[in-house]
Parts: sequence; C-alpha cells; structure tokens
Amino acid sequence: MEHAQAVTLIQYGHSSIPKLLLDFYAKIGLKETEMMLLLHINRFIDDNQPFPTPAELAERMSISEGDCSDLLRELIKNNFLEMKQEQDEHVMYETYSLGPLYEQIVREVFTKSEPQEEANADGRLFDMFEQEFARPLSPMECETITVWLDQDHYHPEMVEMALREAVLSGKVNMRYIDRILHEWKKNGVRSSKDAKSYSEKFRRYQRANRPADEQVPKYPNINWLDES
Repeated sequence: MEHAQAVTLIQYGHSSIPKLLLDFYAKIGLKETEMMLLLHINRFIDDNQPFPTPAELAERMSISEGDCSDLLRELIKNNFLEMKQEQDEHVMYETYSLGPLYEQIVREVFTKSEPQEEANADGRLFDMFEQEFARPLSPMECETITVWLDQDHYHPEMVEMALREAVLSGKVNMRYIDRILHEWKKNGVRSSKDAKSYSEKFRRYQRANRPADEQVPKYPNINWLDES
C-alpha cells in the first residue's frame, strides 16, 4: 500500500521551469525568496488559477501572508510580475503574468552576448585588412579602423564592403576606403545590399562618361596575314 502511494505521489505531476530562469534569476536581481514566490505563481497558473491570493501563496511557503503581499508589491514595482485584467464573455477577472520576468531574462542574455559578437566581428575585420594589405597593420591604420567603428559608428559589415570596393578599384589604402565610407554615408547607404547597388551604379556612370577615345581599347594596326 505504501509503495502504491509513493508511485502515485511521483506521478502527481511536474511543473516546467525554463533553464534560463534558473541560470539568470540572480543576475537580474531576484532573491531566492522572490524566485520561489514566482515559481509558486507559475504553478498556480499551470493549474488554471492565474491569480492566487497572498494567503494561498503563504500556505505553500515558509513566510507569512503579509510577507507575501509585500513581495508581490515589490515584484510588480520592479517589473518582474504584472497584474492584468482579462475578460471571459462578460466577466472581468484579474491574472498574474510572468511576461516581464522573461523579458528581463532575454535582455540579460542578449546584452551579455552582443558585445562578444561585436568583438568577434571587429577581430575578423582587422584580420581581413591585414590579408588584403598583405602585411600587418600599422598602429595608425588600426586607430583609423577603430575610429570608423567607435566614433563614426560604421557597421563592421560596411567597413568590410568598403575594403572590398577598394580592392576592386585597385586602390587599397586607408584614405580611399575612408572616402568610400564617407560617400556612402552622405548618400544614405546603410546596408551591404545598398552598398553593392550604389557601387554598381557608380561604375556604370564612370563607363558612360568615359572619354570616347578611352572606351574602345586601341591595338596596333598589324595585318598578321602579311607577316611572312
């Protein structure tokens, strides 16, 4: 009988807790008691009781009803919990939402990963310059690239596109690349697609306005059949 009861208890059910919540709750400023209260609210929501009272929460915790009320107010104030009004046919009722909590977790994850991704992109950019220049960059050249990224706020992808454009033009130097970036910014070029389209139009314009005597290559007037 005892064995059967134990099995029944094990099969009682499970609450799903996102791993990110366990990994990051402390990093976004939640204390253990606050975290446990939110987990109990999540459990009530899973059981179709979206608005548990402080008394109902206190029954499952080791703190008083008054402490639960205080914690609920703090969680709402600090944007970890939200009270919402819902309507079922003609009946209005209140619910708790953990949406703000998950939004803070997502922000924490992305604000930690973005700087690393940017650092990796910057590192690849410097490597690309050294590859195209076929030598290590000078301190002045490194500083120029840093200014483009940090002060002029050019996206690394745009700097990469400007480098490629300079290579195609046979003018691989920092001054020419700076002119390209300045020209793109002045003409509203903001993406690699825009840059490619702008460069193609510019090259068509150059070909169309090239002097007539430069448009057709001149070759020596030699009659190969008479050369014998």
